[in-house]
Amino acid sequence: QVQLVESGGDLVQAGGSLRLSCAASGSFNYIGQMGWFRQAPGNRRDLVALIGTSGSTNYADSVEGRFTISRDNAKNTVYLEMNSLKPADTAEYYCNADVHRDGRLKNYWGQGTQVTVSS
Repeated sequence: QVQLVESGGDLVQAGGSLRLSCAASGSFNYIGQMGWFRQAPGNRRDLVALIGTSGSTNYADSVEGRFTISRDNAKNTVYLEMNSLKPADTAEYYCNADVHRDGRLKNYWGQGTQVTVSS
């Protein structure tokens, strides 16, 4: 019914930059909070950044000052600009969104996109 499609993951050298995108498609009325999470092999899925409907943001301490989350409501898309990348940032990055449809709220996940940072 609703899909979150991610793009932008790649192999990059330490100190480099990447821009991730996540576009929502399907049948819905409204998208609320959106965010990015990441999961390294053998680890749990951790919060990276959140952005609310009014543009307020929250960041994990490990990415504060290096990553920037933004959204384009006209395109139903959320972005993650990643700068000064470190090997510790290597993980599968997942898009997340609160989707409202016909008075119901449902949370969705993207399929994930791999980010690998080489030293």
